[in-house]
Amino acid sequence: MSESSKSSTDNQPQTPVNWYSSWFDTPYYHILYKDRNYREAQIFMDNLTHYLNLPEKAKVMDLACGKGRHSIYLNQLGFDVLGADLSENSIAEATKNTNETLHFKVHDMREPFEEKYDAIFNLFTSFGYFENDEDNLTTLKAIKESLSEYGFAVIDFMNVAQVLETLVPEETKTVDEIDFHIKRYLKEGHIYKEIDFEDKGQKFHFTEKVKALTLKDFEELMEEAGIYLLDIFGDYKLKKFHKTESERLIMIFK
Repeated sequence: MSESSKSSTDNQPQTPVNWYSSWFDTPYYHILYKDRNYREAQIFMDNLTHYLNLPEKAKVMDLACGKGRHSIYLNQLGFDVLGADLSENSIAEATKNTNETLHFKVHDMREPFEEKYDAIFNLFTSFGYFENDEDNLTTLKAIKESLSEYGFAVIDFMNVAQVLETLVPEETKTVDEIDFHIKRYLKEGHIYKEIDFEDKGQKFHFTEKVKALTLKDFEELMEEAGIYLLDIFGDYKLKKFHKTESERLIMIFK
């Protein structure tokens, strides 16, 4: 089986180079994850922007913004927001919400922006997808280069230790009458999620793969990128990070 995603309608499934460039562009990704807790996400952004004490109309980037739900909320808080994502389909959907202070752009997070931002948010484990581990360092450098002189960046990642401790190896989720059969496992330093389902007589198979980066891994990458790690939190209420118990690994840096 390829490490990248596959959607199969016959015995010869096509395998894109990067799993995230196909899976995130399918409607099924959004169906499977449509019940995510967005109120919790909004509380997180309330807490985060308050903690960072961002000035009114600050320029904020939502990096890996998907369909832009969080970009829209950040814009409602009064910020000048750019949502950026690799998925053309997601950006096409997000762009319907464009206004004078809310814009969206197809963008590869490994590339820095010419414009500088007061805050760059990379939320809800939208990091560590790349086939080449060097790209994680490249992305951190690009984020650093895209910050203004007094800007801050935030990566909200899973807490790997807690995820592995509570990993559900197999389950079936039924959403919109589609049975998603999900398998999860750790392999070669990555957490995999295999997703199988049928719809309209066709069989599909996708694989999510995220590098199991710990705080120590991020600290080493950030040191190499010349980044200053300022603070670490363990949940969306910005409580202290505990290595084994915290649900999230939230890092604030510049």
